[in-house]
Amino acid sequence: MNPLDTITLTGLRASAFHGVLEHERRDGQEFIVDVTVHLKLNEAAAADDLALTIHYGELAEEVVAAVESDPVDLIETVAERVAQVVLAHRAAVVVSVTVHKPHAPIAVPFDDVSVTITRGRPERLQAAGFMIDPEGRP
Repeated sequence: MNPLDTITLTGLRASAFHGVLEHERRDGQEFIVDVTVHLKLNEAAAADDLALTIHYGELAEEVVAAVESDPVDLIETVAERVAQVVLAHRAAVVVSVTVHKPHAPIAVPFDDVSVTITRGRPERLQAAGFMIDPEGRP
């Protein structure tokens, strides 16, 4: 068994103009993002070397910048964008991204609306010692 470790960023806040309705694009709103990066931290810990992990402060800034860039219709698209930003880091093997839209235009009372995706790279899973099937799943 080759378990992966995690770095988690919870509640990152960004102001952006995503949505299908005209007022969402005009006025913008707050989006909240949670990111869990799955990676191997044993080498970084043994060497006490930041270069062997992901700098979570820089990652937080990159995630917020990705959310705040180029308006799109769907929070699903925003989540994909964030996942690609995270997976651009060499140490990242798998990432789970949740994008919350707490002020979504819904006509009934609600606490939150969110989309969660999980993405990874099969070659990174193999490099981390995981067996994967022909579909690229661990």
